Amino acid sequence: MPTDSSILTEAEAEAIKQLEHILNQENSQLKLAAANGEEMTIPDSVCCVLRQVVQAMASGKNVSIVTHNPELTTQQAADLLNVSRPYLIKLLEQGELPYIMVGTHRRVKFEDLIKYKQQRDTKRRQLLDELIAESQELGFYQ
Repeated sequence: MPTDSSILTEAEAEAIKQLEHILNQENSQLKLAAANGEEMTIPDSVCCVLRQVVQAMASGKNVSIVTHNPELTTQQAADLLNVSRPYLIKLLEQGELPYIMVGTHRRVKFEDLIKYKQQRDTKRRQLLDELIAESQELGFYQ
């Protein structure tokens, strides 16, 4: 395995292209075969993730896989939102984002954080679209 996973050999790049082709075939039932001959069908959820990873790699993108705990510390939540921890605490205290207390520490549920992030991003896109439309009407944006 190369130390820098962004550097692929020609053989690896070709294998990834072949794997991408196989994964994109409809109604294909993928199986994992071990060296000892043992086989098992790969679950659809794993195939979906594998397909996304392989497509990204085939496009030359770097891939990171991150696991998430169901509950995040305020620092982890702030990092995922790309905001400071004090700003996240302010959001929690204003009721913008639900949280639970574990002893004396706040915890944010991962699903609540993702929902908030999606809503925030949607709201930002809408505001940007409105700003662009207004700028176009005034002749500032072409």
